Amino acid sequence: MSDKNSMNTNPWKTTSSEVKYENPWIKVEEDQVINPAGGNGIYGKVHFKNIAVGVVPIDEQGNTWLVGQFRYPLNQYSWEIPEGGSPYGEEVLATAKRELKEETGFTAEKWEHLLTMHLSNSVSDEVGHVFVATNLKAGATEFEDTEDLSIKKIPLKEAVEMVMKGEITDSLSVAALLKIDKLMKEGDFI
Repeated sequence: MSDKNSMNTNPWKTTSSEVKYENPWIKVEEDQVINPAGGNGIYGKVHFKNIAVGVVPIDEQGNTWLVGQFRYPLNQYSWEIPEGGSPYGEEVLATAKRELKEETGFTAEKWEHLLTMHLSNSVSDEVGHVFVATNLKAGATEFEDTEDLSIKKIPLKEAVEMVMKGEITDSLSVAALLKIDKLMKEGDFI
C-alpha cells in the first residue's frame, strides 16, 4: 500500500528515450525504462502538441449544441460538444471562444471553467479543459478546411441521454455533459 510520500515519487526510471514518429499534432516516443518492480522494459508515450478544449454551450431554455463529424481514427461518425486544439502558449479560454465560433457560429457573454481531465493517461500526456458558455449570441460558422460538420441543437437532458445510451462516446464530451448535468441537478450551476 502506498503512503502519501510515495505518491509524489515516480517509481519508473527512464534510461533512454527515442522519438519514433512525429507530425504537426503528435509525437510518439519509446522510452527504455526500469519499471517499479526493478525490471527492464519499454514504455510508449504519445505527446500531444495541443491541449484539448471543449465547450458546452447552453441557452436560456436549457438547450445545447452538438457537433457531428466522421472521426478517421475510429472509422465512424461521432456526436460531440464543440471542441478543438489549443496550441501551447495560447490561453485555453481563447481557444474555447474560437472553437465555439468556428463550429457553431455562437459567441457567449459568460464563460465558466467546468473541468480539467487527462484523456488517456496510460499512454498519453493529453490534457483537456471544458468550459460552459452561456448568454449566447448567434452568428456564422467558420469551419476549418478539415472539418465537415453537422450541428444539432437539443435539450441538454437529451444530450445526457445520448451519453447514457452510448451514442456519445468522445471522452471530453461524456465527462463534460455528465458533470454539467450533475451540477445542474444539485443546483450548483445556472
